[in-house]
Amino acid sequence: MKILLTNDDGIYAPGIKALYKELHKKHDLNVVAPDIEKSAVGHGLTILSPLRIKKINLVDNLIGYAVSGNPADCVKLAIKELDIQPDIAVSGINRGSNMSIDINYSGTVAAAKEAALFGIPAIAVSIVMGRNMDYEGCAEFIEKYISKFLEIKIPFGTLLNINIPSGPFTNNKGIKITRQEVVHSNDSFDKRKDTFNRDYYWYSRRSETQIIHNDTDIAALKENYISVTPVKCDMTDYSLLEMLKAKIS
Repeated sequence: MKILLTNDDGIYAPGIKALYKELHKKHDLNVVAPDIEKSAVGHGLTILSPLRIKKINLVDNLIGYAVSGNPADCVKLAIKELDIQPDIAVSGINRGSNMSIDINYSGTVAAAKEAALFGIPAIAVSIVMGRNMDYEGCAEFIEKYISKFLEIKIPFGTLLNINIPSGPFTNNKGIKITRQEVVHSNDSFDKRKDTFNRDYYWYSRRSETQIIHNDTDIAALKENYISVTPVKCDMTDYSLLEMLKAKIS
């Protein structure tokens, strides 16, 4: 199987290295990822500065391509300029979960979305932040299930967003198929002073996002289950679309 690996933590991050070490045993891999961390850049593209690609020795003489851009840039360049035509794209393993409204900000999810928009089956993989982040166990899980993900025949423009609890992978209770929770996170800004006594602000998340519904990604993670959520690139609200047609057309 031909697999494109990317992420938003940067090409030197432990998550993508763990995936590479595990998946290259059985599959043909190409790694195209940002040269530095690009967390929370969403689906942004680099249009005001040039993009550069550098071939590097990723780990154990395994080669990757470091890109001076965002995750979505990496996927576009991989397909359109490096002529990589994968059977599936895997984005991650991200350091920190990408669930609920964080899906909208995530560069990890955006890279998978970009692949999905090219008609390539895609998954985004993240692990909850914690003291023990078992990247190796997560990578083994992806290798075990990647063929099953392809068998599902994921529709055009849809990806699978996977979140895995922190701690030893063997502690997980199993898999839950979930929907995205839509609730604002408990975030804020720390107001500080610089050396010139000018105000500046540092983004801060004070506490965990509240569980509202029991069938969601957040609830599954809280119960120590792996969450698998299908996410669509098409953001049309079809119920409102019909109402608008009836009222306005």
